[in-house]
Amino acid sequence: MELTSPISDKRCSQLKGSGYNFLGLCPLSLRGVCRKQPISFIHTKGTMNTQLLAPKAFKSAPSLRNSSWYKGILISQLAGQQDTGGDYDVVITQARKGTEPPPHVHSRENEFFYVLEGELTGYVGTEVLEVETGAGLFLPKGVPHAVHFKSPVAKVLVLITPGGFYSAVNEMNAPAQKMEIPADEVFTYATMDLTKTIEIFEKYGIHILSSEEIAQQMPQFPLPDQ
Repeated sequence: MELTSPISDKRCSQLKGSGYNFLGLCPLSLRGVCRKQPISFIHTKGTMNTQLLAPKAFKSAPSLRNSSWYKGILISQLAGQQDTGGDYDVVITQARKGTEPPPHVHSRENEFFYVLEGELTGYVGTEVLEVETGAGLFLPKGVPHAVHFKSPVAKVLVLITPGGFYSAVNEMNAPAQKMEIPADEVFTYATMDLTKTIEIFEKYGIHILSSEEIAQQMPQFPLPDQ
């Protein structure tokens, strides 16, 4: 992101403490020197270290080029943080019932699910929301959530803001071999050891809830033994 006008000492100081490194048109800089040039922000919290450049117009559609297989889910990434200046990610996911992610909470991202095909139940904190084809579900950051598919297969358009969440997914996925949901026998959230997944997600500010946390924070969510 670039700013072409000067900013005040106060605002400059606020930005210095916000997790961004920058050089810009302000009386202060990280090294106490004014660079007299447009500000270039670099996010440095956690593992994010991405130059945020002004986005350009583009066209995108699901294809093998932008699609991957991830824990039994076909994900087509239509836009990422590099495309949007860090503002948001957009993906289309297709998955079978039983391959949904477990309850988790994002510390930085808001999500919006728009159901293109199928039906799902959203568990958001203490709320339970039924979502049919053509309806959407908003999942605010800081609130634990999960979805269960009611239909055998669901296809969902997902908007996540700010961008960057799929950098975590991209550490664990594989290129899709065809534009289909992976075969039934692949590892999914429900069938694999999630130790490494939990470790990677924690780096990006995503926490997968334990059974005890689910019982306390999402009492309506059906645990496996229920």
